[in-house]
Amino acid sequence: MAGLKARLALGVAALLPLGGCISVKTPEKPIEINLNVDIKQEVAVKLQRDVDALIKSNPEAFPKAAPSTLGKKPAQ
Repeated sequence: MAGLKARLALGVAALLPLGGCISVKTPEKPIEINLNVDIKQEVAVKLQRDVDALIKSNPEAFPKAAPSTLGKKPAQ
């Protein structure tokens, strides 16, 4: 029984210095989660749909351009 008490006292004495190492603190600044990526994509899709609808409803204001030849090699 004395050996058990001695071991227990030794275990408690060994763990006492570790008690000061563990601390839980709240952060000084709030946690910020940035979700702007999804919002920007959604806005871009809505704007593109609005532009497509505007072009379809006013074809005379937006005439179709000739096919572009940029980046193509000239025929030889």
